[in-house]
Amino acid sequence: MSQTVRTRPEGSDRPLSEAYDTALLDLDGVVYAGGEAIAYAVQSLGTARAGGMHLAYVTNNALRTPDTVAAHLTELGIPAEESDVITSAQAVARLISEQVSAGARVLVIGGDGLRVALRERGLVPVESAEDEPVAVVQGYGGPELPWGRFAEACYAIARGVPWFASNTDLTIPGARGIAPGNGAAVQVVRIATGAEPQVAGKPLPPMHRETILRTGAVRPLVVGDRLDTDIEGAFNGEVDSLLVLTGVTDGAQLLAASPEHRPTYVDADLRGLLTGQPEVVEVGEGFRCGGWTATAGDERFELEGEGEALDGLRALCAAAWTAAGDGTCELDGGKALARLGL
Repeated sequence: MSQTVRTRPEGSDRPLSEAYDTALLDLDGVVYAGGEAIAYAVQSLGTARAGGMHLAYVTNNALRTPDTVAAHLTELGIPAEESDVITSAQAVARLISEQVSAGARVLVIGGDGLRVALRERGLVPVESAEDEPVAVVQGYGGPELPWGRFAEACYAIARGVPWFASNTDLTIPGARGIAPGNGAAVQVVRIATGAEPQVAGKPLPPMHRETILRTGAVRPLVVGDRLDTDIEGAFNGEVDSLLVLTGVTDGAQLLAASPEHRPTYVDADLRGLLTGQPEVVEVGEGFRCGGWTATAGDERFELEGEGEALDGLRALCAAAWTAAGDGTCELDGGKALARLGL
């Protein structure tokens, strides 16, 4: 796929909730963290919905079922229906169903989200390698997932059974910090078997396909906190994206982003859906956004001016991404980011 290399965040003279028909929202780190709503999420999403934007919740977490996720969102003050939630469990279940016979048995290493998704596609979840499964599927099973579940996967894979994974996120944010995600568990099975799974979740095409099929989005905007799943998934799907800084991505990672990890827009939180986005303009050898001008020097960035910190970050992104071209920027952004409080 050939795409123009993004060298700066884009501007928008219209609120994003008006410029796009559907927000494809990641959950962990965007809407909530550790089960509690992130600041401004409830109000911002309510306003966007009232203005006519369709909200869809797209998560790589395969543990919970869509109805459970919808109920949780509703309890937080974000009204949602089961059909508004798209999970990597649904995407991987469709992927499996396209390669096996109807009614086939699938060994599940994970939670109820996988089991419900498999049944939706006419497949039969089983618990043991001795149940003669024709596929193995692995998804996040929570911190209490027994170690023996990995052994069951290994036994089946060693017999030649194909292996699928809902996603390979190495980490997952929680109330106490960053914890191991499904990707860490997948690595356990990979080490033991030497096999490679077929993966469905973000940033890969099966997840984007599942999302578009279920939402009918015409002009979607991916909203996420992770460069390597949300933003890369938008890049692979050739749709626009908004990175919010309420999850795992910090300023330094954003400046070092490779082309597939560069979002269309950058904002602090979900309030960014309700506003336009400031333009970043080239000024001499640097880039200006709001009251800030950023320049890529020989070893580090130079940042001059004052104003909103996010405008300074957008200007720094333009300087970094332009200097990097189709690679990654290795200049030291620590001093400039510290000045912005980021």
